Amino acid sequence: MHPAYTVVFFTTATGAGYGLLALLGLSAPFGLVPPDFWLGLAALGLALGLISAGLLSSTGHLGRPERAWRAFSQWRSSWLSREGVAAVATYLPSSLFAIGWVLLGQTDGWVAATGVLAAIGAIATVCTTGMIYASLKPIPQWHSRFTLPGYVIFSVMTGSVLFNGLLQGFGQSSGLLLALAVLTTLAGWIWKSATWRHNDGLVAGSSANSATGLLGGRVVSLEWPHTEENYLLKEMGFRIARKHQSRLRRIAVLAAFAGPILLLAGTPVLSGPTAAGLSVLAAISQFAGMLVERWLFFAEAKHLVTLYYGD
Repeated sequence: MHPAYTVVFFTTATGAGYGLLALLGLSAPFGLVPPDFWLGLAALGLALGLISAGLLSSTGHLGRPERAWRAFSQWRSSWLSREGVAAVATYLPSSLFAIGWVLLGQTDGWVAATGVLAAIGAIATVCTTGMIYASLKPIPQWHSRFTLPGYVIFSVMTGSVLFNGLLQGFGQSSGLLLALAVLTTLAGWIWKSATWRHNDGLVAGSSANSATGLLGGRVVSLEWPHTEENYLLKEMGFRIARKHQSRLRRIAVLAAFAGPILLLAGTPVLSGPTAAGLSVLAAISQFAGMLVERWLFFAEAKHLVTLYYGD
């Protein structure tokens, strides 16, 4: 599949934003972080900013962005529509949670309830995003048991690393959150490695023979259906060279998983600006690495429509 940069940024930014929002919504009400004005402003501002920027960038992939609102009407049958509904619905408790924490200095009572609702909405939205791809049967690399859990794991992973960086920056380090950041990053690494192994070992369930119903011999295309490249070939017949694929996988592993783990592992023995700097650097590295991983998520996917073109 052709990787659209707007969608790559959308899935990366919203995943991190919703992961951070979910952790904020569950941590503050239970007293795991203080209702500090500047911390709340920075954390919730970053979470909602990433979410909003990601959602806005996703409209850039539409042929008619001004008609994006029509997607909301298909929530009964479309995961894309359900994603839009869940994303908009999550803004309400998130806004109330932000008002209570930042403006009123509270994280208990009704503010705690809105925080929990915001966390539920955040995870639900991430799940609907994952299901958009997991439900597509013509793309075997996405239609697997790895896609939906991967979206949730990566969201919590990037959110926890961002949250840890924020707390370190405000001088309020948390051993529990640091451990969560390291463990979820390790889980993300293991899950991504398993996903790549699964996808690399996929055996095509369809062929030109099964598509045409001519099972008596090997069906081959004598002539191309088109004399020049068309939309389907550009969007669904995108290919990535094997050497580039291997190099980009290594970059993704180093930047998104191995690098952040090493940086975070060094923070307990350090203090002050040095620990905060390593934590922020781990968050930046992971975000950049996840952009590469998301690009590969699309580039490595193969649509069965390519059978029509002799693939």
